[in-house]
Amino acid sequence: MIRKFEVSDTEQIINIWLNGNIETHSFIPPVYWEKNVLVLKQQLPSAEIYVYEEDDVLKGFIGLKGDYVAGIFVAKIFRSMGVGRALLKYAGQFHRCLFLNVYVKNEQAVRFYQREGFKIVSEKTDKNTGEAEYTMLWNAAG
Repeated sequence: MIRKFEVSDTEQIINIWLNGNIETHSFIPPVYWEKNVLVLKQQLPSAEIYVYEEDDVLKGFIGLKGDYVAGIFVAKIFRSMGVGRALLKYAGQFHRCLFLNVYVKNEQAVRFYQREGFKIVSEKTDKNTGEAEYTMLWNAAG
């Protein structure tokens, strides 16, 4: 089931976010993500977040800022089981278009978004990490 974020989800979301970033971004030192935990914690209450929960287990979440996908994270043991796809499909019901940034070196994520209909529209360097990232766009019209 997909539902709106509740404050009681905070610790689980932070753990999924931190572990997911460290696991999928080996090209960025873990300390970068660890330093950003406090910022994330402060932003959660005001963010538009939806969680995927099944059998009382929070398996993943998506964070949105308008049409911008600020992040989509799935706990490692639940990846490749349709959780990310379900979260994107859910968000797509309320948005005519969605866009996001993804690191070029995160090839698995790039392929995932492409399979879900996102197209690469530009490339730039993330000023915080110095890493190249794509901006990708999805339109409901295709």
